[in-house]
Amino acid sequence: MSNHKEFSFEQHHTRFFGQQWQPKAPRAVVILVHGLGEHSGRYADFVVPKLIGQDLAVITYDNFGHGKTEGKRGHCPSYDALLYILGSIIHKVEDEFPVLPIFLYGHSMGGNLVLNYVLRKDPKLAGVIATSPYLRLAFKPPAWKMGLGKMLLGLLPSLTLSSGLESAAISRIPQEVETYEQDPLVHDKVSPMFSFPIMDAGEWAIANASELLLPTLLLHGTGDRIIDHKATIQFDEAAPNSELHLFDDGYHELHNDLEQDKAMKTITTWTNNRLK
Repeated sequence: MSNHKEFSFEQHHTRFFGQQWQPKAPRAVVILVHGLGEHSGRYADFVVPKLIGQDLAVITYDNFGHGKTEGKRGHCPSYDALLYILGSIIHKVEDEFPVLPIFLYGHSMGGNLVLNYVLRKDPKLAGVIATSPYLRLAFKPPAWKMGLGKMLLGLLPSLTLSSGLESAAISRIPQEVETYEQDPLVHDKVSPMFSFPIMDAGEWAIANASELLLPTLLLHGTGDRIIDHKATIQFDEAAPNSELHLFDDGYHELHNDLEQDKAMKTITTWTNNRLK
């Protein structure tokens, strides 16, 4: 059994939505960061219970332009603002659980954010987990769209276009794809200010992976058509303290794919080993 509560906080003239699950006697806290176009509530039915079952408290939030957080869908003020919000959540957790170890866990765009945060800010954490981290796209966006986006980054950075995300590529389970497509809080909007800095930050993270000293767990499916698993391999080869688990033919959302139990078992085993 766990205690669940919702909370809100204000940053950058925006009211953010967050939620927290706490087992009776938590051994550590996991800060969970969702992917592009989705929201924190999508982790409540499967991922969160698996973590709670290991006596790990979970704190998560909906990012700028996502889920139940205010603001234009798919837009953020800047990449620095994304990192700032993550930092404010870390400080909230440090205040609330001063003696517990903290793990950052990010999926896709969230993976990009947690890896960049630890590389740039060097926080005192127990470890970092990134599933299908958005380091490099697995497909090439049309040249016209990239050109238009780069022009708009200077002129209209908040104008949103379709992200072009292929929903069928998130999971090999048809029901998961249908649930995703029918979720009213899921969207495919993205602004130039959201997309281009994340692409740049992905390449920056790969180039600076050798500086990442924190224990790091990476999971990626080799069948991911959204985010390139080869970029994750490249990151892992350069990072001195990382552990990579590749899932053969796995799709983008490993926690919602055919081997979802194995994916979560990999994560909880790794966190338990860090806590021993």
